[in-house]
Amino acid sequence: MNTATITLNEGFFSRRSLTDWLFAALVAAGGLFAFSRYAAYMDIYEKGILLAAVPATVWMGWFWRPLRLLMVVVAAFALMAVAAYQGSLARAEQVFWLKYFLSSQSAILWMSVLFFMSTVFYWIGMFARGQSATMELIGSRLAWVAVGMALIGTLVRWYESYLIGSDVGHIPVSNLYEVFVLFSWLTAAFYLYFEDQYKTRALGAFVMLVVSAAVGFLLWYTVVRGAHEIQPLVPALKSWWMKLHVPANFIGYGTFSLSAMVAFAYLIKQQATETRWHKLTPIWLLGMALCFVPIAFRQRGVAEAGGSYWLGYALISAVIAAGILLARQRIASRLPPLEVLDDVMYKAIAVGFAFFTIATVLGALWAAEAWGGYWSWDPKETWALIVWLNYAAWLHMRLMKGLRGAVSAWWALAGLAVTTFAFLGVNMFLSGLHSYGTL
Repeated sequence: MNTATITLNEGFFSRRSLTDWLFAALVAAGGLFAFSRYAAYMDIYEKGILLAAVPATVWMGWFWRPLRLLMVVVAAFALMAVAAYQGSLARAEQVFWLKYFLSSQSAILWMSVLFFMSTVFYWIGMFARGQSATMELIGSRLAWVAVGMALIGTLVRWYESYLIGSDVGHIPVSNLYEVFVLFSWLTAAFYLYFEDQYKTRALGAFVMLVVSAAVGFLLWYTVVRGAHEIQPLVPALKSWWMKLHVPANFIGYGTFSLSAMVAFAYLIKQQATETRWHKLTPIWLLGMALCFVPIAFRQRGVAEAGGSYWLGYALISAVIAAGILLARQRIASRLPPLEVLDDVMYKAIAVGFAFFTIATVLGALWAAEAWGGYWSWDPKETWALIVWLNYAAWLHMRLMKGLRGAVSAWWALAGLAVTTFAFLGVNMFLSGLHSYGTL
């Protein structure tokens, strides 16, 4: 009785290990160093963000311990890259480690390759007999390294922007190229958290498909549009609000996409024994949705700038859809129970909705400062509202009406189409105040 009472009443801080406190001290030291060195370049709001980031980072490292090693490794390599530059951007082509590994563009290219490799190993694990666990473990480790390279690339890109000029320097979340990097690593990181919590790696094959699709677009955007070049901010983006609004927004986009792929896995498992091919609608929809991208780009008149690329994209998409269709029973046997899939789907949407709500409020405050009004029914704002209403309704139906099963999965999967249009389609087909990442 006494032991149980002591255990229940044990304080949060008293449960911290020596490693936890060493990590907290390291983060605090880094925060104080950054504040002492760069405070003169910050306004009062940016100083507040930096100071708030210290306890937030400590809490994340305590909440999910694998993040601590990731943070330390990323910080070490980013600082190594900063030191290697010696204040000259030209050294990116002169120093071996910068040119091939640690410059922002090199790190992001490594991120892209590693995410593709992670996806392949997750799918090999789905079918390998006797070696499934090993292949999935490799896929998981590659995803971790890819997230690390994405973070290193982002931090180094931030530094590189200041090497171009103090008036050019900005946090790299300002255009379509930069937010695709953000989307890729955020989606993967949230998946890795659920993978750790539920002790299953089988979902990696599905979630990494959407990450690889984002990376595929990123590579096209880099090669065809030269989007990796760092550009000065437009006046409306020169605000500290961007540091809060954009990351919160893309936590929403990333977790909504994650939930959709889990919903897709749910429907595959549920329909594994279906023999009537016309009833296998989730797989047909995946094939049509993936193949829609080349059609959309042809309608935009940019097929000439990457027609062969998008043809290859369509062929790969068709092969993936056909493979899932033919091997659905094997895939279903490797997936966790439907109850687990339903729970992951719900938690991903709940987290995404919370952050998307925060992002929407922050965006309204930013709009009031930049344009003099909280809401202007700009296409991006309108579609953000549609996304918010879609998931608000989903959560309401689940919490109030007990929505479960195939209906909730279909709804979450349809949400991916809404989210994708809000994220990318608005930039392709519409114009407005948010047209910073045109195609």
